[in-house]
Amino acid sequence: MQQLQVIQITHDAKQLIILDQTQLPNHENYLTLTTLQQMWDAIKLLQVRGAPAIGVFAGYAMAVLAQYDQHTNYTQFKETFDQQANYLNTARPTAVNLSWALQRMKNYVVEHKEDTRTIKKGLIDEAKRIDAENIAMNQKIAEYGLTLLHEGDGILTHCNAGYLACLGYGTATAPMYLAHESGMHIHVYSDETRPLLQGARLTSYELFKAGIDVTSICDNMASIVMKQGKIQCAMVGCDRIAANGDFANKIGTSGVAILAKYYNIPFYTLAPSSTIDFNTPDGQHIHIEERNEEEIGEMWYKEPMILKDIKKYNPSFDVTDHSLLTAIVTEKGIVYPPFDVNLKKLFNHQ
Repeated sequence: MQQLQVIQITHDAKQLIILDQTQLPNHENYLTLTTLQQMWDAIKLLQVRGAPAIGVFAGYAMAVLAQYDQHTNYTQFKETFDQQANYLNTARPTAVNLSWALQRMKNYVVEHKEDTRTIKKGLIDEAKRIDAENIAMNQKIAEYGLTLLHEGDGILTHCNAGYLACLGYGTATAPMYLAHESGMHIHVYSDETRPLLQGARLTSYELFKAGIDVTSICDNMASIVMKQGKIQCAMVGCDRIAANGDFANKIGTSGVAILAKYYNIPFYTLAPSSTIDFNTPDGQHIHIEERNEEEIGEMWYKEPMILKDIKKYNPSFDVTDHSLLTAIVTEKGIVYPPFDVNLKKLFNHQ
């Protein structure tokens, strides 16, 4: 599968280079990041996006920032490192992979009280381990997810949880790539996913480039393609899974789940274990990010589509209730209800 390079670190670990996803699908531009503010902006502005990719990005970001720290005293080095990680964590509060990866990098500093030069080298290796582990998890997600697909299936997906968002095979799209590679014929319907159009701009783009049969549809067309019998299952990614199986994903996902329930269509979310947050008991405790109202009425238009004086509400995510879920696909297996019991059982979480 031919892919664009989404995130890469230079050999000297002094620069982090990312594909600017705000410019896709028409322009494949790369950004070179060296400062904390540039990295914070990259996450906030969705230049890098998708929960797993943000986690990998965070690991590399902290490794790069560490190379510029001039402190030779461990305590001073750690204090600066923690401050930088804490600030970076404010960029996207809903995606748990960001805080997970940052905490892992902070833990590395705590567990390796060596000279700062050695720590800096070790942080590069730790970031690379996060990257490699994510790729391996997505491969397993692809293999488990493939068992849920059949020849000729129509699959609906929402937002973008392919390699651009998750690296490797992606998560929600992982079984689709593997199905295509194995010779299975499938047809993917990609919701456009307003207001930022990740499904239209990114999912349909990367699936088409991979040679997968894909049709881009407006979000409000999901119901009719289900009613027409064109959809045999829905597969979506997620940014945080609560302990009871409730999960947050891009705004509009909950509506797709409700429709799938009505039409008796299996509805799956696919995610690595780093997206599961056992410290969040249910969806009511997931913080939902609200974004700039200009994204709704102005971003894609030469002139405002909505009068400036009209109030606009722009939540970036919604929470899908676990009762609407058929199963959760992880790198360790497929989890079926009751999720509050079976998630803990699969991951040996007390």
